Amino acid sequence: MPSIFTPTPTEIERKKPGTGGKPPVTRRPTGGGGGGGDDDRRDESRGPGELLRRVRFFVFFALAGDVLFFAIVIGAFFVSHAGIVMDPRSHTFSPNWHPVILPRILYVNTALLVLSSLTMEFARRHIFREIDVLEEWLGLGRPALRNTLPWIAATLALGILFLIGQGLAWRQLSQSGFSFDRYHVTPASYFFYLMTGMHAAHLMLGVLALVGCLCALGLLKRVEYRQVAVDSTAWFWHFMGATWLVLFAILALGQ
Repeated sequence: MPSIFTPTPTEIERKKPGTGGKPPVTRRPTGGGGGGGDDDRRDESRGPGELLRRVRFFVFFALAGDVLFFAIVIGAFFVSHAGIVMDPRSHTFSPNWHPVILPRILYVNTALLVLSSLTMEFARRHIFREIDVLEEWLGLGRPALRNTLPWIAATLALGILFLIGQGLAWRQLSQSGFSFDRYHVTPASYFFYLMTGMHAAHLMLGVLALVGCLCALGLLKRVEYRQVAVDSTAWFWHFMGATWLVLFAILALGQ
């Protein structure tokens, strides 16, 4: 049954007789004081922008724990420089720290990782490109997906090459007499394996995230969900690239 609207009575203000009066003033309903604005703000809080901010907050919170972990390892690295041992024959003390010559392939690996960070950033920018996103919203194709996939695939290939190169570096260092379990020879080799190994483990998670991102790009229908997948993966990958640059500088210059 349709609702019945009853207009409010007209309020008429009058002055004394002979002096005239104001015309009638009709007060119209205002719709409950504009409560619809709260609903609009509530809808915006549930939109894709809020989802992106929440995912970024989770990623940054997880990365903060990694920053603390690597900071502790780096601190222990420099503390170990002060270690000394006593020669049982001469009864003299000598430094226990002997620098490790880094395999040359680490420089190639560093270049590969820096390049992969660039390709990942290109992928992130393409998925947020306004004209491509608008065409997807209008149902004119999937240009954002088409332009993002090659950059994600290139990042994945470069990440795998980096991990293979790290394996070759560990093999070369072990063949030169510096293995992971020979801490009594020099702590430098121990920290080399520890720092590069933990970084490689984190980067393997990044490679799995890239594989999941490729799957998400193909399976997710809504472009905003694909943006969240690419954006969160990109931030993690950039962090791993920056972390490696710090670790590599310490291993190359801090010994």
